[in-house]
Amino acid sequence: MAAAEPARPRRTSSRSAGEGTEQDTNARRRAAPRRRAGTPGPAAAMRAAAEQLAELLGRPPDSVSSLKPTEDGWVAQVEVVELERIPDTTSVMASYRVALDEEGELISYERTRRYSRGMIDRLT
Repeated sequence: MAAAEPARPRRTSSRSAGEGTEQDTNARRRAAPRRRAGTPGPAAAMRAAAEQLAELLGRPPDSVSSLKPTEDGWVAQVEVVELERIPDTTSVMASYRVALDEEGELISYERTRRYSRGMIDRLT
């Protein structure tokens, strides 16, 4: 006489479309990048870097040209108009490296470059 095969769990079709099992939900959570509670997301970190630098410099930021997560928070490059000129393409710009902690508070900033607004980066 042949041995009986173990019973396999049956799939039920009672789930509606888009509804997953608890295992599916847990798998998605593991696959998603994790942020610690209280850590700002990228958009909030960009705003925090621009706003806090503007408060310290007394000048509004022109743009945030880069944002990178670090183990301790975020690092952003913020572009600021240091001297307005006419025509606008001759205005003097500055690029600042801004470090934020895990809560989005400014830890440090440093001017890394000055350039004319109309200057195009060239490969050397």
